[in-house]
Amino acid sequence: MTDDRQYPKPGDLIEIKQGCYEHWTLYLGDGNVIHVTPVDEGAQSLSGSSETRLIRKAQVKKELLKDVAGNDDWHVNNKYDCLHTPLPVEKIIQRAEQWIGSIAPYNMLGSNSEGFVRKLRYGGQVSD
Repeated sequence: MTDDRQYPKPGDLIEIKQGCYEHWTLYLGDGNVIHVTPVDEGAQSLSGSSETRLIRKAQVKKELLKDVAGNDDWHVNNKYDCLHTPLPVEKIIQRAEQWIGSIAPYNMLGSNSEGFVRKLRYGGQVSD
């Protein structure tokens, strides 16, 4: 494996392969990552024109990478660095830590787990 697998740097985006799905986290240092997880409180429903839409909520958590990834493969994937300049590491970590423990509709945190951590790394308003 590469050095990135053994030694990610704070602010790195980490892609975890979970079968045919991907889960994205942001490395904070000391083995910890920040990521979004579904909240198991039952989905709320909102009426929309002729249908009812389910709203999924998510929580932002700080956990150990080894616990989040389990036996799944993961690697550092800062794939947007060629398009965008990352924020300074201190700013990335500060932005990430302010979200820990937050619960919000999933779509407010970004279009998916990748969108959330991408905005933390490169800038942009997380809650659209």
